[in-house]
Amino acid sequence: MMALFISQRNKEIMKPFVLALVLLLSGSEAGWAAPAALGSRDIRPSLAVAAPAVLGSPDIEPGKRSEAKTPALAVAAPATYRIYHINDFHGFANPTQPPGTKGRQGGAAWLAARLKALQAEQPGLFLAAGDMIQGDTWTNFSQGYSTIALLNQLQVDAMVTGNHEYDFGQEVLKQRISEARFPVLVANVTGLPGVTPQTSFNLPQGKVAVIGLVTDDVPQSSHPRNTKGLTFAAPLLTAREQIRTREKDTNLVVLLTHIGHEQDLALAEDLCTGPEAVDVPTLIVGGHSHTVVQAPVRIGNCAVVQAGDHGRLLGVVDMTVDQEKLLAASGRLEEIVPTPGGAEPVTAALVERYNAQVDIVLNQKAGTTEVDLIQEGARQQETNLGDLVADIVRRTTGAQAALVNGGSLRTGLSKGEITFRQIYAALPFNNYLVAVKMNGQLLLQTLEHGVSGVERGEGRFPQVSGMTFTFDRRKPVGQRIVSATLGGKPIDPQQEYTVATLDFMAAGGDGYTAFGQAIKSAGDYAETGGAMRSSRLVYNDPGGFLRDVVLDALAKGSPVAPAVEGRIIEVR
Repeated sequence: MMALFISQRNKEIMKPFVLALVLLLSGSEAGWAAPAALGSRDIRPSLAVAAPAVLGSPDIEPGKRSEAKTPALAVAAPATYRIYHINDFHGFANPTQPPGTKGRQGGAAWLAARLKALQAEQPGLFLAAGDMIQGDTWTNFSQGYSTIALLNQLQVDAMVTGNHEYDFGQEVLKQRISEARFPVLVANVTGLPGVTPQTSFNLPQGKVAVIGLVTDDVPQSSHPRNTKGLTFAAPLLTAREQIRTREKDTNLVVLLTHIGHEQDLALAEDLCTGPEAVDVPTLIVGGHSHTVVQAPVRIGNCAVVQAGDHGRLLGVVDMTVDQEKLLAASGRLEEIVPTPGGAEPVTAALVERYNAQVDIVLNQKAGTTEVDLIQEGARQQETNLGDLVADIVRRTTGAQAALVNGGSLRTGLSKGEITFRQIYAALPFNNYLVAVKMNGQLLLQTLEHGVSGVERGEGRFPQVSGMTFTFDRRKPVGQRIVSATLGGKPIDPQQEYTVATLDFMAAGGDGYTAFGQAIKSAGDYAETGGAMRSSRLVYNDPGGFLRDVVLDALAKGSPVAPAVEGRIIEVR
């Protein structure tokens, strides 16, 4: 009988070499201490901030602006509000070069330089639309502390929680919120201390209200234990209520959302058109879907924007309003290119400081690959990186088949040497391996659930090993699997199989329920001290996270050269 621990797990970001890292950090006077912001004095955030000054002004405190004493003015003539925005940063403070691209992109120090130049030309609010603190190893090693230090230095005016802000657990999230020198917003979540539903900014042109909204499927997209005790309401209903309760002299509402571009468009359609349209110009600054929206999408009295991901683009929006009308919405995405000599030096120093603290471990060679390992598309189709990871999971557990969610694969790897850093970036989550006895009927239900959100690119899409399936997205949800085989034979609904997966999915993450049903179906099922015990659970190793298992496999089996094999076929 095996035990699956679902209520408590190792909270360290990495297992291998952690002792060496602890010794390194304990010898550093700074440790993980936050650096001072540009030209800063240590203050707490204010929920009413005025128009931004240039980054680096020595007389400006972080979280405040040079026009802080300027009263809000009644809008008697058209006024234009400038908004800068990023989303889905995921801690990618260093420039990146995704597989298949010709040059490096992004880099926080270059983002800071471009923002500083633009703020000098036209001051504006700087907003972050969620998924900031979790993802790349630069941020994961400190459980998001380094990213909060960076956002403080960039003088972010407000941030909404994304679904991945919850990945380190509520205690860590509450600590990160307390360290932020800016308001962390989320209006449709109850039970999370430290956040606020909305805040307002008194600008020379008038008052701007900023309201935070996160997707209500966080309990499925993060490990279920990370949201225990929290309640997530529907963003649309919450948005209407928050707009209704805004301060009455508000001239512009910004919905800072992390719900995805398609949902942002639907939100704008509902809020800003028809007889029940809201009576205030509204800008929706979005995240979650990593969508590149080159120019604002105008829908009635609303405009919708989003700026890709990983700090590779900086969004710039100008909203021109007159009383209750949106007269114009113009904008663009500024490409962040890491040119020599173009980095903002104070931000560059911060990034390098945290680089040095993790380089001793992450720069080690993990293995080699003879082909690019492709993550792109893992939420809608088979990829060679998905095949590689699923194969390693199956072989390690000894299961007949393996299934991992495409959302667990975060970035690809280029051909050549593979470092620990790359593996930790590709597999950042603290997921460990389990294997469950389940009948074919439950396995087919699992596959149906996996393809139920394919048109939206949801993270539940399965990457598999030891089995194949064909699906048709045109069919109704629950009826999309056309055929499925395991070991070369059609899956028999009555036959029992051993299927490996991640504890995240076994605990119901991404909405998967069949694994839990299988575990609980045994007559000897019990739950004691946060551990599920069942003879249906045949492999369980909480001490070995997926990335550690992959590192071990690469050490033993490099070079690798996985190829897409036709395990997943879509009917066109």
